[in-house]
Amino acid sequence: MNMKSTQPVTVLLCALGGEGGGVLAEWLVDVARLAGYPAQATSIPGVAQRTGATTYYLEFFPMPLAELGGRRPVFGLNPLPGRLDLLVSSELLETARQIGNGLASRGCTRVITSSARVLTTAEKMQLGDGRQDAAALLSIVRQHSQSHHVLDMAQLTREAGTVVSAVMLGCIAASGVLPFAREVYERVVPGEGGTSPGAAAKASLRGFGLGFEAVMRQREQARMVENLLSTDEQTTTIPRWNDAKKASKSLENALGVFPQPLRERIALGLARTTGYQNAAYGQLYLQRLKTVLAAEQQADPVGGFATTHEVARWLALWMAFDDIVHVADLKSRASRWQRVQREVRVGEHDLLKVYDHFKPGVPEFAALLPARWAARLQRWDRARVARGAQPWAMPIKVGTHSVGGMLALRLLAAVRRLRPLGSRYAAEQALISLWLDAVVQGLAQYAELGHEIARCGRLIKGYGTTNERGKDNLLHVLQHLAASPTLTDPVERARAVGAARMAALADEAGTQLDAALRAHGAPARPAREQPIRWMRKPSQAGGAAVP
Repeated sequence: MNMKSTQPVTVLLCALGGEGGGVLAEWLVDVARLAGYPAQATSIPGVAQRTGATTYYLEFFPMPLAELGGRRPVFGLNPLPGRLDLLVSSELLETARQIGNGLASRGCTRVITSSARVLTTAEKMQLGDGRQDAAALLSIVRQHSQSHHVLDMAQLTREAGTVVSAVMLGCIAASGVLPFAREVYERVVPGEGGTSPGAAAKASLRGFGLGFEAVMRQREQARMVENLLSTDEQTTTIPRWNDAKKASKSLENALGVFPQPLRERIALGLARTTGYQNAAYGQLYLQRLKTVLAAEQQADPVGGFATTHEVARWLALWMAFDDIVHVADLKSRASRWQRVQREVRVGEHDLLKVYDHFKPGVPEFAALLPARWAARLQRWDRARVARGAQPWAMPIKVGTHSVGGMLALRLLAAVRRLRPLGSRYAAEQALISLWLDAVVQGLAQYAELGHEIARCGRLIKGYGTTNERGKDNLLHVLQHLAASPTLTDPVERARAVGAARMAALADEAGTQLDAALRAHGAPARPAREQPIRWMRKPSQAGGAAVP
């Protein structure tokens, strides 16, 4: 930065709700004033529910007030396209969005962004994988910045036990865009001078330090490496080995029979299934994968194990299906309590109370009962609905902070030992076996057919009616396309299964799936019964019924 320039240094901050973006803007203005430099900040509020971000635009004059001879610089209220000096964002998609608005340029903009993602509402609404491609977003950052720093701010925030704004402040301080020493930033973070920092201020200083050191390391690497992102933009996921080790005497013995490219994903699936039920359940997961792997190796000896890779992912998710036992286990874990404490930033002398609301109905209770008892309970509820009543449910409010509430959740979580006796467990395992048998049979006929059937595991997602609808769609595809008597060519069957899978993920109503089924000679899904409920007309203000 040219310190003799008469143009202000322009900075745009992008933060999501609750991340302290306003505090970060105030910190930067206070730093400038403490150092004796003129500064101005404006903000543009965003919206809630992760459909955008709040942006803060700041301008800093690069000369101290003492050198201006009583003159005052004139600042702008909005950033000019292509003239931004520094763009800082806590979320990768928001960074790309601001670049898409034309604010950053390869000629003068330095970008500091987090590699972490917080999915938008539009991404989460998709039935399939609606996530934006992180590699494409990072490519946008590379193409439209003079220099850039990409780091996992979310991880640094967790390590420091603070909010991401403190980490962002450290990144800005280390970038060298602003003419302020590190000591000035550290004086502003604790607040009023002369007082010892409290617990929150100490956490903020830790976050500041982690962000500062992370960017400084990248700047040092940039002097030796021409392309910084070739090493720093990748995020490594560390498998949860502890749970996986319960499934066998050693992790190496458990995964040794699988090719190296598959082991990381299988380790994650093993950890998930073992933690969900027990070590034997984890071994069942491995045994199922061995069967699929053997079939794939026979069908495509020189392939890249793509089918086993797909099955490892969707099988682990399906085997760890959501039920009230699993929910109780997740909500009563110590890690969850610690996360809540971090999110609300509870102080040493604060009293924290957490209430969890549940509304289990007949399907949730029937899932834990043997098949005969479950069928009787479901018949009773269907009869109530046929008479015009609402499906039965039991609203429950549990104080997780209390001994009684936590004990109730842990007792319910302990019921997982009895889960294999329940009707839903048997039904889920039967459907899983049906899907895996179809994958193996498809591989025996044509490798791509088995791969497409394996990818249909994506249809099983969510809970309640969404989960049931996905299983119905999968079962229909297996019965009428994967084993279609009219499609004798396995290549055509593979194409039909792939088209049906994509159609099923395209819309919730299933209109496109029915069209895809008919296009390949299969019958559309049968219409499902829906109860008709008659509602009373609302009364007028005087109490008389409306005729």
